[in-house]
Amino acid sequence: MNQTELRDFLELKVREYNNPGFIPEDPISIPHLFEKKQDIEISGFIAAVFAWGQRKTIINKSKEFLSLMDNDPHNFVLNHSDKDLKPFLDFKHRTFNSTDALYFIHFFRWFYEKHDSLEEAFITSDKDQQTIENCLVDFFELFFSLTDHPERTKKHVPTPARKSACKRINMYLRWMVRHDNEGVDFGLWKKIKPSQLVCPCDLHVDRVARKLGLIRRKRTDWLTALELTEELRNLDPNDPVKYDFALFGLGVIEKF
Repeated sequence: MNQTELRDFLELKVREYNNPGFIPEDPISIPHLFEKKQDIEISGFIAAVFAWGQRKTIINKSKEFLSLMDNDPHNFVLNHSDKDLKPFLDFKHRTFNSTDALYFIHFFRWFYEKHDSLEEAFITSDKDQQTIENCLVDFFELFFSLTDHPERTKKHVPTPARKSACKRINMYLRWMVRHDNEGVDFGLWKKIKPSQLVCPCDLHVDRVARKLGLIRRKRTDWLTALELTEELRNLDPNDPVKYDFALFGLGVIEKF
């Protein structure tokens, strides 16, 4: 199909999936359990980090983790005692274990004692170089800047510096940054523009995008995510990542 036909097709699929009916069976349902900005940020980050495997399991494990935080994540990270951390010693989701959980909580306490919003962790110090790539590299370095960080936990936070496609963190940024009237993404953060976002590129999105001629690179890595996003910008330069709804829905729900 030509570019006009492709845009029309994907726009149709965006409308089909970018609506509240999409929320309950997707990990984005986790931050939708909350109204306070910081609770949305923390719970969304946890759900995004957990987002590999079956969506039902991701949602259930995210809810389990948040229940250990008394379903009050911002208050918990700021005011927990050592005793409150003991239940996390038995927590596990795939390769994410108690060591990782305790460090995440440690980082959140350290950060939120100094900042009002996790958005600040993604804003690079050089505003002229504020690409998503630089934001993600800087975030990774900040996240593991605490002296007692476990080396093993680094595998749970991707970075373009390791050539990762950064699917889960790009998905998280979509949740926090994109804003429309459909009620799925939150649009809480204003210092990063939707036009800057990079499309989350997982196995399903990758497969559909290749079938539609949006990806030509053989490998799936950071450069592949950039290639896909540039193709989507040709369809909508202001909001290219909205097509994530279409590609994901086609791949996961329709088995396109």
